[in-house]
Amino acid sequence: MLAWFQKIMPREDKFFDYFAQHAQTLVEGSRALRELLEPGADIAACAARVSKFEQDADDVTSEVLLAVRRTFITPFDRSDIQGLVASMDDAIDQMKQTSKSIRLYEVTEFDPKMRQIADLIIQSADVTVEMIAAMRDMKKNSNRLMNLAVKMTRLEEQSDELHDAGLKEMFRAHRADAMGYIIGSGIYSNLERVVDRFEDVANHINTIVVEHL
Repeated sequence: MLAWFQKIMPREDKFFDYFAQHAQTLVEGSRALRELLEPGADIAACAARVSKFEQDADDVTSEVLLAVRRTFITPFDRSDIQGLVASMDDAIDQMKQTSKSIRLYEVTEFDPKMRQIADLIIQSADVTVEMIAAMRDMKKNSNRLMNLAVKMTRLEEQSDELHDAGLKEMFRAHRADAMGYIIGSGIYSNLERVVDRFEDVANHINTIVVEHL
């Protein structure tokens, strides 16, 4: 009886609008982080922009959690809604943590591979936007969503490779500068974790899609 009742009740699709808004903060945050790594960038200003987009994301997350409590019919399970927005929040939180670490240690020069990982972060954010848009009709777009999830996994694998190669290069270049190596390896790890968090987002979406096929 409950399943029949849910089918005739109007679905509450504003959640997809919230997800889209949140995904856009990920795009903007990733671009600000990438700009921060450019030679001669205004690091303080770029870090402030990352923090601003992180706050925007938090505001959207609050709206989602409030809507979950107030909405009778949701497009999919409430726990999945909360899990998805939390994973998206983790991605931009990690961007903020990365920019915060850079400012804390007053780093002003960055390896090319750091910028390459940041390029992958932008691509991951773009893939997230595509996946969120496709979720509005999961059954119709199931194959596309699966392909986008595979694409996200490949981006994460590329970031792992860049992370490892970057650490090896730093070790060779900083044999007499242990602190320089420690700080640089921390930046590499923070950047790589951003891509990891995006893969978590894709995995959450993939799980939701499988449950609704």
